Amino acid sequence: MIHNRRKSKLNRTASHRKSLLSSLSKELLRHKKITTTLAKAKVTRMVVEKIITRAKKAVLSETDGKKNVHSRRELFRALHDREVVKTLIEEIVPKVSTRNGGYTRIVKLGQRLGDGAHIALIQLVDFTTTAEEPTKSTKTDRKKRVHQKSQKKIEAETTTSATA
Repeated sequence: MIHNRRKSKLNRTASHRKSLLSSLSKELLRHKKITTTLAKAKVTRMVVEKIITRAKKAVLSETDGKKNVHSRRELFRALHDREVVKTLIEEIVPKVSTRNGGYTRIVKLGQRLGDGAHIALIQLVDFTTTAEEPTKSTKTDRKKRVHQKSQKKIEAETTTSATA
């Protein structure tokens, strides 16, 4: 039994993993949802939750218009993008200020056709509506897409042969 193993190494070196998680976190905070593999989504969730909690503490400690510069620098060190830090503090933190964690949601989307990797959508909870949530793809959906492509090819061939 393995104890105290918190996060997956994702089969990468420490510097590559740090860069990857920083990039995924930045894009998640910028776009409010991203699609990635399930393993990366699970590790990204831990990183983003800590970043949002740190931002909440930074905003709460700011009083009388004084900014908590140290906390903002720590956020910038994790994200490497001023616009994302600004968005995090001005948009995201006010919406999640009443939550005690659980800022993200992972929705499994099935397997990727190319290599069979499990794909997931990770999104910020307070920025999505139920209508936006995707449904799981099935083989019938793929069959429909393939059928539609073949129908379009047939229509294109008939129009080109009719004009010739």
